[in-house]
Amino acid sequence: MKTKKRLFYTFMILPFILTFFALFFLPDQIPAHYGSNNQVTRWGSKYETLIFPIITALFGAFMLCITNWSAKQEKSGTNNAKVSLLLGLVSLILFNAMTFYFLYAAFHNVENLSSVPIDLFQLIFGIFGIGMILIGNVMPKLRMNSVIGLRTVWSMKNETTWKKSQRFGGITFILTGIVTILACFFTKGVSCSFWSIGALCITSVADIIYTYRISKKY
Repeated sequence: MKTKKRLFYTFMILPFILTFFALFFLPDQIPAHYGSNNQVTRWGSKYETLIFPIITALFGAFMLCITNWSAKQEKSGTNNAKVSLLLGLVSLILFNAMTFYFLYAAFHNVENLSSVPIDLFQLIFGIFGIGMILIGNVMPKLRMNSVIGLRTVWSMKNETTWKKSQRFGGITFILTGIVTILACFFTKGVSCSFWSIGALCITSVADIIYTYRISKKY
């Protein structure tokens, strides 16, 4: 738990520290926005690179609040806090990867993201897929709460529906993570996001239907 918290705080403030020092080396004008064709659509000040690290830090603070809130709803143990912290950590790693990616693009004044060795969508959804697998493995440990987990009106009907829903959700999360990673290997760009988001949507529908059916049974 302590190790996870150290990593959490590290990834929470690392983008801001790296971006602050990068400002001394970045050109005054950098690519500030890219269109769907990966071409620059707007140039902006290098200080705009601080926006994303600030958002990352604020998101980290928000996830800490979620962690504390979910922990208070657990009568015994620290399962909720651990899962919430893992969810926040995976999200922060994703934010860090995007920060590094855009700093690279800014430093090299990349006008076409297609020229960058790593595809942005493959990077985002690759990390997302790994995160889904990690979270899916720990979801069954969640105790009933109103913050995280597979939460629907039906899954929160009683302890039995909650436990069965989290177990089912864990399986669908892992499968979705695997599909997403495979999509990142075989596709890129918009196609990669299409397959990844599509898999997530199917998972969401399946999870909702399952919680409804399980609530009717119990």
